Amino acid sequence: MSLPPPPPPPGPGVHPPFPAPPVEGRGKRVSTSLGIVAGVVVLVCGVGAVAGVGFLTSFTSALGEQAEVTVGRYLADLRERDFDGAYQQLCQEARDDESQADYAARMAGFEPFVSFEVGELDLVKSTVPVSLTYPDGDRARVEAELQQSRSTGKFEVCDLRE
Repeated sequence: MSLPPPPPPPGPGVHPPFPAPPVEGRGKRVSTSLGIVAGVVVLVCGVGAVAGVGFLTSFTSALGEQAEVTVGRYLADLRERDFDGAYQQLCQEARDDESQADYAARMAGFEPFVSFEVGELDLVKSTVPVSLTYPDGDRARVEAELQQSRSTGKFEVCDLRE
């Protein structure tokens, strides 16, 4: 025996056995969702970039202040001709290269200065420009070469060079 043939397809006006997904508005919903996701990504990245720039700016400013204070103390000792105090502020490498007595003798040979102005830290070269003023009014521009201490992380002066 054979099976009966299938019934004819339903005619117009017949509802399918399950609801069909809506097709109108689908593109608008997708583009709105993508727009919202893109906005959130831009917002998060923008806030992150602003925070990163702010952190770098404050970090650079803090390093600049530390370098200015360090160089200022060193130069104040030199201005007062306190060579022992200045020697104690030198980086370890400079103290290893020259004894305290040799340093004091070398520095005593330089013309004393009456004032100084400390410039801004150059992070790339680890130097700070300094303007020295001598008793006769002459000025000289030197650079304080800096190094960070391995134990404390603070700046230390290694040398003054023209």
